Amino acid sequence: MKQITKVIDCDVHHAFKDHRQYMTYLRKHWSGVIPGGGAGAYASPIGVHRKDAYADDGESAAADPGLLTDYLIEPYDMEFAILTGGTYDISVHPHADYAAAVAAAYNDHLIAEWLPRNPKFKGSMTVAVQDPQQAVREIDRIAPHPDVVQLILASAARIPYGHRYYHPIYEAAERHGLPVAIHPGSEGSGTSNPPTAAGFVSNYMQWHTSLSQNFMAHLVSLICEGVFEKFPRLKFVLVEGGVAWLPHLMWRMDKNFKALRSTTPWLKKMPSRYIREHCYLTTQPIEEPDNPKHLLQIFEMMDAENILLFSSDFPHWDFDDPFMILKNVSAEAKHKIMCGNAKQLYSLN
Repeated sequence: MKQITKVIDCDVHHAFKDHRQYMTYLRKHWSGVIPGGGAGAYASPIGVHRKDAYADDGESAAADPGLLTDYLIEPYDMEFAILTGGTYDISVHPHADYAAAVAAAYNDHLIAEWLPRNPKFKGSMTVAVQDPQQAVREIDRIAPHPDVVQLILASAARIPYGHRYYHPIYEAAERHGLPVAIHPGSEGSGTSNPPTAAGFVSNYMQWHTSLSQNFMAHLVSLICEGVFEKFPRLKFVLVEGGVAWLPHLMWRMDKNFKALRSTTPWLKKMPSRYIREHCYLTTQPIEEPDNPKHLLQIFEMMDAENILLFSSDFPHWDFDDPFMILKNVSAEAKHKIMCGNAKQLYSLN
């Protein structure tokens, strides 16, 4: 099947082949088992990867640049793939220095083993947020690489992302022209808060369904704490958190701002305008109502054609096929979502 528009995939999870490869890049004075991604007790009962994302010899397509090219880039004729990894989960590890060492190992592996292998690969560096000053030094070390296009953090956190605790990280990201992405996967584990506003849930379906709550809380925090007034060139990307919740959040924030603006005197615009000017959301996992027209109405409410980025979430079980998604949107809107918005955000030529 031929894609009718170009494709830039904004959420592709590459990985280390095994623990030994990770240890090669970990600073020598650290040892022990590298923590895996995910949320501990909230394990998917059907596994994380698609069953067809493995070669005949059992090698994961996410762990080999050549296989990833063969299984994803070439079949879908992608212009670029934004590699997001999975090591951002290290930000909820209780040991700040160890977490920083693991983040550095991930970044070094990304630059040495992945980015040179295909010019269509673009990288997301990560940092451990436990020590913001150490995180800034890591950003200054890695961000100048020409194929590193964003900073990615876990959406699981101990403190909402608008808090001034994180502002040194944002200053460094803005200085280097890096958007900041947040990605789910470790909610309820390590030092993070419970995975839902009501507390801990009992199974993976509840955990997975509730992930958007974290994104809403972070977005409210980012707007109300004045992050985008303090850092006017900063962009945020909300990856893999759904999209249909955004219109009601915009409406609720705008309504409250009209009556309660004295609590946020630093804001010069309506909250929804900051979202439209500074924030992007990825498509996967796209909500799919029984009536497709309902999703188009939500797209219109949120200005989707200007703030959505296509993502497949390869190689995960809920992968979205770029040939199948967004069949009912206009050709112009589809082009923007599938590639145009990402090309502008990441300055991809």
